[in-house]
Amino acid sequence: MRLLLEIPHSKYKIQWFHYNNKYILKIELGTFEQIFKIDETEITQIDELSSMVNGLFLDHCLNRFIQMRTDWNNIIQNK
Repeated sequence: MRLLLEIPHSKYKIQWFHYNNKYILKIELGTFEQIFKIDETEITQIDELSSMVNGLFLDHCLNRFIQMRTDWNNIIQNK
């Protein structure tokens, strides 16, 4: 897996990779991460990668991170 781009952000670690004919977007927040696999035919230029990760998309990611943490805390409390 080859790292193509790391996008600086105050809250997240955002990285784009290329592997096995796919672009892989990895977003980390604390101990949780979200991974998106995109077929390379969907991206026409590498310059598009950073512009695809915008405010609304990251807002939705934050909501998923919050839900992931809630789910994990529920698992831990009910073990």
